[in-house]
Amino acid sequence: MTMTFYKYQGTGNDFIIVDNRDLSIDKNDTKRIAELCHRRFGIGADGFILLENDENSDFKMVYYNSDGNQSTMCGNGGRCIVAFAKFLGVIKDETEFVAIDGLHKAKVDNAIVHLQMQDVSTIENFDNHTFLNTGSPHHVEMVSDIKNYNVKDNGSKIRYGSPYNEAGSNVNFVEQLSSDSFAVRTYERGVEDETYSCGTGVTAVALAMYNNKNTESQTVNLETPGGKLKVTFDVENNNYNNIWLIGPAQQVFKGEIEW
Repeated sequence: MTMTFYKYQGTGNDFIIVDNRDLSIDKNDTKRIAELCHRRFGIGADGFILLENDENSDFKMVYYNSDGNQSTMCGNGGRCIVAFAKFLGVIKDETEFVAIDGLHKAKVDNAIVHLQMQDVSTIENFDNHTFLNTGSPHHVEMVSDIKNYNVKDNGSKIRYGSPYNEAGSNVNFVEQLSSDSFAVRTYERGVEDETYSCGTGVTAVALAMYNNKNTESQTVNLETPGGKLKVTFDVENNNYNNIWLIGPAQQVFKGEIEW
């Protein structure tokens, strides 16, 4: 079968996205998904996303890591699939869609996609890091000289170490740039390497930095290797809600490949 695919990127986090409303793609063929995501033998991507019909919302997002396994929520992938849905004519400028972690609202303003994330009520602080779940689990740790930090080696040790073990965690290294701005580099589980950007990761960083009093702003600017993102939120009694991940999403190219 010949599969039509689209390549999208959101601040360098790149995805293969396929219109699967006809359910023609075998979602259990994780080996093929991994092959397509391979950067030497396939199309190359951080993740693989299917857009499908949903009875109770505009569409459904089905997300796979580049290892071929279906995974937890991907924020940049969510922003990219919203841009794709608008491109297809499935939505106009506003939408509500379902992902693995539940319903998400989103809106498109030219090339900028605003994605509402799930509420967060639990943030755990430890001696040298913070842990929270923003649709995916995230370890947040402050470092210095982030540009020269060995993200892959240090991130892999934390990702597989105690207490994360087999389930693992994404790992975010952070350096403060100003009162409301932070540089972020992320090691992503499932990719098993540093990615140019991580949407749920920068969301976790923004909330952790506010929670830990590194910033007093509820609009936080995040600089990743792939570009700039913004996270806004409300907070009441340590419960974070109305969380929005904001940034660009771009179609890179369209192609066909044998499934």
